Amino acid sequence: MYSWMMRVLFVLGVVAMLAVKGVSAQTVNSAFPTKPIRVVVPFPPGGGVDIVARLLGPKLAAQYGQQLIVENRAGASGIIGTEFAARAAPDGYTWVLATLGNLAVNKHLYASMTVDPLRDLASVTHVVDVHFVMVAHPSLPAKNIKQLIAFAKPRPGQIIFASSGAGGAPHLGGELFNRLAGVKMTHVAYKGSGPSFADLLGGHVSLTCDSVLQSLPYIQSKKLIPLGLLGARRAAALPDVPTIAEQGVTGYELTNWFGMAVPAATPKNLIAKINSDLVKVLQEKEIREKIGAMGADVIADSPEQFAKFWRDESDKWARVIKEANIRAE
Repeated sequence: MYSWMMRVLFVLGVVAMLAVKGVSAQTVNSAFPTKPIRVVVPFPPGGGVDIVARLLGPKLAAQYGQQLIVENRAGASGIIGTEFAARAAPDGYTWVLATLGNLAVNKHLYASMTVDPLRDLASVTHVVDVHFVMVAHPSLPAKNIKQLIAFAKPRPGQIIFASSGAGGAPHLGGELFNRLAGVKMTHVAYKGSGPSFADLLGGHVSLTCDSVLQSLPYIQSKKLIPLGLLGARRAAALPDVPTIAEQGVTGYELTNWFGMAVPAATPKNLIAKINSDLVKVLQEKEIREKIGAMGADVIADSPEQFAKFWRDESDKWARVIKEANIRAE
């Protein structure tokens, strides 16, 4: 009798737990959010990630009736903010807007990282792709990619390319070009895009790979020459500049992207709601136009699509980093 009663109580307990879980899931979707949401930006104010976060914030706040607080937690190539977000409570009230570097590259460069973004964060949506362009000082006797390869091949190590820092997208762009184009350019890392462009404009280095947003004023003033776009497609801001792949470097593609993520244990139904709300804002014409003017394209996909893209990017850059022996520490 005692054994039978215990089994009945156990079954009733399981049924009650499932019922509570079901009600909780429904409540999350209907009531969320009931307090302000924090969007962590792992970079200082004023950069591209910060601009996009602050562009989305008011739209989502109006939709939710709750404030979205952009919290800049910069440092260590974005690692500080990324790790902070990964350790936050998985309740939907902490998001992180991060980049190719934060989410897919740093784990292969920094042995000291205490979190694995792929393991400790969950994908919400691939927010934007940011177009990058290879630009050269006018003194370089190459005005396109084919001419650059022809000039660089017989001069291994003589062409210097700048980057905003070891392991960042501009560095990876140059190393990927070395590998796929069969050339050997020498890398010099700077502490940010500003210093790297200063030396490029001064003719102290030959070229760099950086965002269209950063490069466009110098291209328009003829101070720098656009050799090719790094991504899979052309940029609206530079419609006449072909991609590097279009110019014969098969398989070349680098697009610096921003993605929204949340702590890994966040309930899937809550992630689905955040995705739906965020995608709705990203699809607004005003938002698309403003992001397009920055030299970026809105993506706004599903959590599953972004998760696959994120894994593929991590695997891709792990190979490049290993083959190029890139070190950041």
